[in-house]
Amino acid sequence: MGSIKHVKMNFSMPFKGIGINDNGKTVKVDAGIEHTEPYDLLLMSLGSCLYSTFEDILIKKKLSYESLEIDITGEKRTTVPTTLKYCNVVFTAKTDEKNKKSFVKSMELACKYCSIYNTLSHVAEMNSRMEFN
Repeated sequence: MGSIKHVKMNFSMPFKGIGINDNGKTVKVDAGIEHTEPYDLLLMSLGSCLYSTFEDILIKKKLSYESLEIDITGEKRTTVPTTLKYCNVVFTAKTDEKNKKSFVKSMELACKYCSIYNTLSHVAEMNSRMEFN
């Protein structure tokens, strides 16, 4: 059996809400006026899942970095349902020159094993790449 996740959402009009997980952590959601829009949360969820998977791989390979950024761009379709049309993910890492090849492979593995990346790949064209600074 898989891992069961649970959240509650409370809303008021006009579109303003709060998400609460079972640990009591909250995230404010709205139409982008004061807080975070739903698609922003979706892309942040993708980035969080990818990073978690990527970090697990780095730990197993005993690799580290000085800095890491994940930049994610997605475009929604104009037809209903407005699922993602495409999603571009760019990892930018600062690491030793000798680690670069392993970092690229680790990013590829993270995309292969990240559950949210794979879920989104059923509706969107997914692209990823690794850059170094």
